[in-house]
Amino acid sequence: MKVCVGLSGGVDSSVAALLLKQQGYDVIAMFMQNWHDADATLHGDCEWEEDRFVAELVAWKIGIPFYFVDLSKEYRQRVVDYMFNEYSSGRTPNPDVLCNREIKFDAFLKAAQGLGADMVATGHYCRRAPLLDSEGNQVAIDGQPQWRILEGVDPNKDQSYFLCQLSQEQLGKALFPIGHLTKPEVRKIASLADLPSADKKDSQGICFVGKVDLPTFLKQKLVPKEGDVVEVFDAFYSDNEQYSFAHDTLASLLQTSGEPLMITGFSSEDSGGAAFNNKRINEGSTASNRYDEEKLMALGDEEWERLAEPYDYSGITFQTETYRSGKKHVKKVRYKDNPWGKIVGRHDGAQFYTIGQRKGLNIGGHQDSIFVIATDIDRNIIYVGKGHSHKGLSRCCLRIAPEDIHWIRIDLEMKDGEVRRYRVRVRYRQPLQDAWAIKRKNGLFFLFDVPQRGISSGQFAAWYSTDDEMLGSGVY
Repeated sequence: MKVCVGLSGGVDSSVAALLLKQQGYDVIAMFMQNWHDADATLHGDCEWEEDRFVAELVAWKIGIPFYFVDLSKEYRQRVVDYMFNEYSSGRTPNPDVLCNREIKFDAFLKAAQGLGADMVATGHYCRRAPLLDSEGNQVAIDGQPQWRILEGVDPNKDQSYFLCQLSQEQLGKALFPIGHLTKPEVRKIASLADLPSADKKDSQGICFVGKVDLPTFLKQKLVPKEGDVVEVFDAFYSDNEQYSFAHDTLASLLQTSGEPLMITGFSSEDSGGAAFNNKRINEGSTASNRYDEEKLMALGDEEWERLAEPYDYSGITFQTETYRSGKKHVKKVRYKDNPWGKIVGRHDGAQFYTIGQRKGLNIGGHQDSIFVIATDIDRNIIYVGKGHSHKGLSRCCLRIAPEDIHWIRIDLEMKDGEVRRYRVRVRYRQPLQDAWAIKRKNGLFFLFDVPQRGISSGQFAAWYSTDDEMLGSGVY
């Protein structure tokens, strides 16, 4: 069988190629160029020529043919334009998920097939396994053999989330040779084989573009425009109808009467390494909501949709008043006090910020950290909240529209009215979260045992079974 490895110049794809060669496959390598440094929209610190040079050295060392393909046109149309459109609409996209679906396992696959390859392989830390029936035979649906995507064994490097939009047809042509290894093991194999990429640092930034400063990248095409930064006070939620609805609805769904948990505890996703990423944030915790399954089934479609809606801050407005200041009683204008919020700064464009962000706001005078809790693109306003426990940072429920639901395991697709338990990841490197999945005509809803921080529309939610298998995904 002929396999084409997407050789990026990094250690992961290098070891993937080496292992396939050792296993007896007919291996070829292909480096894909997905951008041009001369393009006006993309300027990164990582020079693609250097990556190509290392990749070619690796191919020579392993003893496999090396090819080059320019996919920059496809990448711009399917990934870069998508990013700009999403950010301009106030959504936060994940280009790596789209790069895998649209480029590596589509455009790149077709280029590899043009060279006679039967399959493509990448250096992703995940595992592919056939779906077997009770007799050990691979299951086929409509003539298509069915495959499973399993988490990589390295809890600190699992990359299954990035493959959450792949189809069964794409999985049938994919190999992930290092999914059963940890990163240190991969480094050791590369070192023992004296591969030129053995000590090469992992790439950072946008998929196959390099280390790019995102705000700078976005400003190449999205025009900066100054607007207000509004801090939202706790009093807003006391008077807000949507917050009251969420509170009362969640309370009504509990197994026993009591106060629902609506704010999650804080635990940094940037600390703790493997130990953190291998532990569900709510595992063993008593601070979680325990919902009644029958009550979940009885809740109406419209109520579910409303429960998943983010808070609307457009009602926080500011009126001006005139006053006189100083010895000369100079006439000035100021905003009247508003118990719901206050204008605390200025920004250069709401489309450049995302929910949960705390860096780059340049707002002083606060003892606690300030976080973005919402953006209003039409009015060019950023709403922020003070502290990790701010009510606007947490949400208990999210909705995936019917047209955005993607099942990897199509044999497990939920029917309207069904309720199941899954483990869910709403962004990369997040520990899996226990949640109820509720399928209705107006979408698939996830109700989390523990409220989630920084849920930002445009991202992908991926859901998993209890045995490490990723079953589906959808943009929320």
